[in-house]
Amino acid sequence: MFSRILIANRGEIALRIIRTCKRLGIETVVVYSQADKDALYLKLADRAICIGPPPARESYLKINNIIAAAEIADVEAIHPGYGFLSENAHFAEVCRACKIAFIGPPTQAIENMGDKIKAKNIAKAAKVPTVPGSEGALPDVETSVKLANTIGYPVLLKAAAGGGGRGMRVSHNEATLRTNFTQARQEAESAFGDGTIYMEKFIESARHIEVQILGDEFGTVLHLGERDCTVQRRNQKLIEETPCMAPGFDKVLRYNIQMAAVKLMQAAKYTNAGTVEFIYDIKARKYYFMEVNTRLQVEHPVTEMVTGLDLVEQQLRVASGEKLAFRQKDVDARLKIGGHSIECRINAEDPKRKFAPSPGKISLYSAPAGNKIRMDSHIYSGYTVPPNYDSMLGKLIVHGSDRPDAVSRMRQALDQMVLEGISTTVPLLREVMGHVKFVTGAYDTNFLASEMGL
Repeated sequence: MFSRILIANRGEIALRIIRTCKRLGIETVVVYSQADKDALYLKLADRAICIGPPPARESYLKINNIIAAAEIADVEAIHPGYGFLSENAHFAEVCRACKIAFIGPPTQAIENMGDKIKAKNIAKAAKVPTVPGSEGALPDVETSVKLANTIGYPVLLKAAAGGGGRGMRVSHNEATLRTNFTQARQEAESAFGDGTIYMEKFIESARHIEVQILGDEFGTVLHLGERDCTVQRRNQKLIEETPCMAPGFDKVLRYNIQMAAVKLMQAAKYTNAGTVEFIYDIKARKYYFMEVNTRLQVEHPVTEMVTGLDLVEQQLRVASGEKLAFRQKDVDARLKIGGHSIECRINAEDPKRKFAPSPGKISLYSAPAGNKIRMDSHIYSGYTVPPNYDSMLGKLIVHGSDRPDAVSRMRQALDQMVLEGISTTVPLLREVMGHVKFVTGAYDTNFLASEMGL
């Protein structure tokens, strides 16, 4: 096991990694921008090194600065967290070239799975169901129009190199497709430095389901169950839960989607933690592969709650060369009695003002507490939320004996949340937890738009 690692990230995930490292006796070095000089995790790490000014491109995305900090601190490994450089194959390669372990998958796996077109081709070769669409990149708008006429509207344009909903456009007719083609390409180029886009048939009544994967360097690839991430706004997840309780999602479909994820990651020669994302067509009761996230997911705590496993610990163990200490039958036994877990993302956004960012000083903060309630956050009373980064303040996670129990606990926890001084998504999340369609499970990816006008 490593004796000292560097955390190349900020906010909630930096603190999350520190906590596991402290339990394992691993020293931590955190890097920070000038905007994060008052962050809580700087006080809890063994060492903190400033790597630049507030803009991410001059600090958290500056590979040379991060490597320099790692060499100064004499670390053995770098954990990239999520976001920033976590899925950057070049960064992973630079780390390894500098004899610093990258706590993540192999460079080739990041390259193959990070490119959605390559990933889709690998899925097809592994006989994993994929959404009907283009065989590769779309060269021009006329090709897009011809393909859309073949597979039928609505269609979805997606950035090959991206994620987080950027570079994605739904088109219901040719006129909209022509406009969206240019906009999607421009957004993809701006966000990811790669304007490559492709097309898929848009599934209108769908649930977003993903499978958590762990693999070691000895050929073992396991799944840790699936998560339902259907409650989204503009392709940005707000609520995640496990297990999936979607209509018609029976034990056969559950098993098949889990095994499809394992098969795909075996084909990709994947190690460490990763997530395979699927779209589930509720009406047809069919699932299709969408993409792979080659990193730790924001929503990993719900999986931890039902399996009892620490995913960051497993990442560290695999990256240091250890074998996974359990097998699929052990995980299945844990999942069978694991109950139900829900996570709500608490963002510094104002839902009443079209989710406008709400940076500023938190005048009062008191986290929910109680049996089976967990709050992963880096904020505190008096903390000033900087305007430079993602708006997420933390994640509220609950665990129940079943879904109704978990929903009840989440309502209780949200009612306990005290967070004053800035606008947040807490009131919206309270409303969702009481909505009849969410409570009964009768919702799809259009839930927030169709039911709440968001």
